[in-house]
Amino acid sequence: MTASREKESLARVLVHEGGFVNLKADPGGPTNKGVTQRVYDGYRKSKGLTPRSVKGITSQEVADVYHRQYWMAVKGDDLPAGVDYVVFDGAVNSGPGQSIKWLQRALGPLYKGGIDGIMGVGTIAAVNAVNNHDALIDRICDQRLNFLRHLKTWPVFGNGWSSRVSEVRSIGKAWATGETPQAASFVDTGQAKAFVEDAKVAPSSAPADVATGAGVGGGTVAGTLQGLQDQLSPLSYASEWVGRIVVILATVSALLVVGGLGYRWYVNRKAARLAVALSTGPA
Repeated sequence: MTASREKESLARVLVHEGGFVNLKADPGGPTNKGVTQRVYDGYRKSKGLTPRSVKGITSQEVADVYHRQYWMAVKGDDLPAGVDYVVFDGAVNSGPGQSIKWLQRALGPLYKGGIDGIMGVGTIAAVNAVNNHDALIDRICDQRLNFLRHLKTWPVFGNGWSSRVSEVRSIGKAWATGETPQAASFVDTGQAKAFVEDAKVAPSSAPADVATGAGVGGGTVAGTLQGLQDQLSPLSYASEWVGRIVVILATVSALLVVGGLGYRWYVNRKAARLAVALSTGPA
């Protein structure tokens, strides 16, 4: 790889992150320059220092946290120009593991391993086998946006996240093609953390089970009544009355079974899409 782009990448990430924020719906909680209070507490503890508010984080601590927690985690120096920055920015926003999963999915058939969020030799080898890094960056950013849209916090932070990813895409592709990337710009709410723990929940299949079970049960009752109708056939009036009930029960039962099966298909389809978006399902 060429000279490290860590400092240049960090400069742009810090613009995206802004200063101190404590947005009500942001799962990151109190955050300063992209470093959450939880991460800062862990960093201070690892240094044998007492905890303090993330508001007091120094520039050197910021650089150290980003280097250890994010750049090294995604092995930025082993990634091609542009790809390193895109994966790094995603790691800051959603965690290194999630950002690496977007990369692994974006690699497609070149990557033979599991979508595990670990930047191992298999992932690095697949990245090195890519001829068009510009297109790879597009796929990574598409994966990221698909993930973000499946978070419960999307209605609140979606516009900010979309703007951020759009700019990350542009800067990354400029680096990948040897051009001078644009300066980063801050977009409010784009700095909110986007964690998989805040994902939407797949719909329950319980209603489908109830409907299908009721439909099967109704069909059984209809069959029983059909037998009763045969026995009452000499009594024309009673037989006709039971026959009407059989038709109604059979129709309702069929509708319940079909509706239950249809809803089950919808639930399974929704769950599969959610699993792909969150990188919890097969590629």
